[in-house]
Amino acid sequence: MKALVTGGARSGKSGFAERLCMSRASRACYIATAQAYDMEMKERIALHRVQRESAGYDWQTLEEAQALPELLQRLGGDQASQPAPMLLVDCLTLWLSNVLLAAGEDGEAASRAAMDALAAAVEQYPGQLVIVTNEVGDGIVPEYPLGRLYRDLSGVMNQRIARLCDEVFLVTAGIPVELKQLEYKL
Repeated sequence: MKALVTGGARSGKSGFAERLCMSRASRACYIATAQAYDMEMKERIALHRVQRESAGYDWQTLEEAQALPELLQRLGGDQASQPAPMLLVDCLTLWLSNVLLAAGEDGEAASRAAMDALAAAVEQYPGQLVIVTNEVGDGIVPEYPLGRLYRDLSGVMNQRIARLCDEVFLVTAGIPVELKQLEYKL
């Protein structure tokens, strides 16, 4: 089972994704993609960690800002020795911004290559996988070219990953709705 959980900022998507994992496995690996560049972000990361730990669930937390596809491949590993763990990736849009900004002037090409690698890793992951992402295209058109590029790449990435997932949840005001059940097919 692969599930994508999307929504706007502070919509409740991360909390829902965590509860989804807890309902489907006795333990999971939480892959955090955020980087703490300032005190406010350090506080957010610490709060998320405390909230996970207080839930009484067996989370193993890994931090990976850029090499997410490689980490998914490594964790999917050798199925003969041990089944692949339930994974929660939070979140893809932070991962994409990390990749885009680290590449500098080659950001678009590097991001597209990283998205290709990510799609392959998601498709090949043999275990349960829950992925959180943001709907960044629902807001205003960014004023700057880099913002517009990021918005466009995020939309393309989200569509690609959604196609690979069995379930796609949109969370708005804390209410999750499973979109693939509602999908209109032409």
